[in-house]
Amino acid sequence: MQETPAAEGTGRRRNQLLVVLVLAGAVICAAASFILFTTYAKDLGISVVRVEGMIVTGNSRGDGYVGSEYVGRMIREAADDPIVDAIVIRVNSPGGTPAAAQEIAADIRYARNKKPVVVSMGDIATSAAYYVSAYADRIYANPDTLTGGIGTSWSFLDISGWLEEKNISVVVFKSGSMKDMGSDHRPLTPEEREYAQRVVNQSNERLLTGIIAERGINQSDIEDARVIRGEQALLLGLVDEIGNLNDAIAGARRLAG
Repeated sequence: MQETPAAEGTGRRRNQLLVVLVLAGAVICAAASFILFTTYAKDLGISVVRVEGMIVTGNSRGDGYVGSEYVGRMIREAADDPIVDAIVIRVNSPGGTPAAAQEIAADIRYARNKKPVVVSMGDIATSAAYYVSAYADRIYANPDTLTGGIGTSWSFLDISGWLEEKNISVVVFKSGSMKDMGSDHRPLTPEEREYAQRVVNQSNERLLTGIIAERGINQSDIEDARVIRGEQALLLGLVDEIGNLNDAIAGARRLAG
């Protein structure tokens, strides 16, 4: 049976109406998704960067170590992300190398110029890990978080006595008197001991200078490099608040306004 012109027109209008309804539904869904996303993103606008393990230079993490390049990249990406309002750095580390800590501190300074940076300390944040933390806008610690321990050290192993007992000798050809300094087959010379102490003192001075400049604390309170509980650290000004990671996130939101 052949369709009449009137029926044809009705079918065309029905199809057009269906297309309009589908397009309208798509627009409404897109608008709702956008509103939901922006609201959700704003609520989630805190980026948590984790510094867990011994801090060393490098771009890896795991096996008890975390690399300064990896941490720095996470911090800078969060700093440059327009959806992120503030950064929380979760620190759980016994420390690490001064060079690695200096690299992360530089990345935190970069981030602080763009948005608030807050540190949340876990079980431990001592030595180089505290140095990193000191560059944040605010530090949270638990009452029994172990922090402080601010200082540098350089250890040498000497098994020359055991080698002598076993009648084992080591012959070294070297280009300079200190080239094999630290080798375990011989003790340090008086000159090497003096030099090692000088290196440690210079590194420690830089460490203390940076922390005191950032935190405004008394050098006499930390120069013995002892470990300090979170509650005592609050009294000394090493940390700003007693609280956990959730408290730090809430504090970061407040700083972000």
